[in-house]
Amino acid sequence: MPQSRKSQISLADTPFYHCISRCVRKSFLCGVDHATGESYEHRKDWVEQRLLFLASVFAIDICSYAVMSNHVHVILRVDQHSARRWDTKKTLIQWHKMHRGTLLTQKYLMGIELTDSEHKTVASTAKIYRERLQSISWFMRNLNEFIARKANKEDECTGRFWEGRFKSQALLDERALLACMAYVDLNPFRAGIATSLYDLSHTSVLVRLKAALNKGKKQQWKTKGLVKFKESEGIEGEKTIPFSFDSYLSLLKRNMEFITSSDTTHKKASLCHSGLPEQMGFRADTWDTACKTIETSFSFVIGSSESMLRFKKSTKRKRMVGMTPAKMLFDTAV
Repeated sequence: MPQSRKSQISLADTPFYHCISRCVRKSFLCGVDHATGESYEHRKDWVEQRLLFLASVFAIDICSYAVMSNHVHVILRVDQHSARRWDTKKTLIQWHKMHRGTLLTQKYLMGIELTDSEHKTVASTAKIYRERLQSISWFMRNLNEFIARKANKEDECTGRFWEGRFKSQALLDERALLACMAYVDLNPFRAGIATSLYDLSHTSVLVRLKAALNKGKKQQWKTKGLVKFKESEGIEGEKTIPFSFDSYLSLLKRNMEFITSSDTTHKKASLCHSGLPEQMGFRADTWDTACKTIETSFSFVIGSSESMLRFKKSTKRKRMVGMTPAKMLFDTAV
């Protein structure tokens, strides 16, 4: 039985969430249609640009994303603290970047004089918008509905573009975040449509690489909605990804080498015992499994068994799916 989104998201436990949207019947509605040979690759640009735009509007930033031919992966970080500091004007400005708002909110932003009663109504409306601007459900809704309308207009048809609901997975600790980011960024490589880091088109890692190579140029605006890595600009704490970009890139390169190598036993040990996996506490025999099967091994919560039990308690659940893979992949240190 489907669970409500509210029961799957607990910002008190974690601000990080892995979200997946799939095209109906898993059709290649954003890639090349194998039946007709017609290319819809340009729609990947639509999705990527919309993701980065929404990150500039919502109090939600992006850790990583990958736009594939028939599905989209995105890891989001909800910034509740920033949203709560937004006053009425800031909130309305952000909302009006996507939607028209109401006649009163339009008048307010135009500086037209309002009555006391109208000011109260505007403040009440802004409160609703502020909640929506820190909501993962509203973020994904504004992504999926926009792309569906645009694609249907191009195809001159109506009907569903995406499956009914997007899937979300709470990432409860740093190891879950690292494994899931590697899983997302390497999606094109595992699918056989990329051979190097610079071939990982329509992924966040390629945007970050291009921005690093073109400082002060075109690519920089794209990174504004991306969560910075730990070493970036001296920012620490929850506002960063808790490891460096260089170490993460090295990890992705080693993962690529491992995937294409036949010497799996040696590679598993060398992959884990060098760099981030070892630092983060992964065993040699679990890292590859964690970053390759993390989506399918877990339901809506990913992390150690201890963090999952805390999530269970805070969300008042009777049972928690995924305890066995949690113990196997995230509980035992190197």
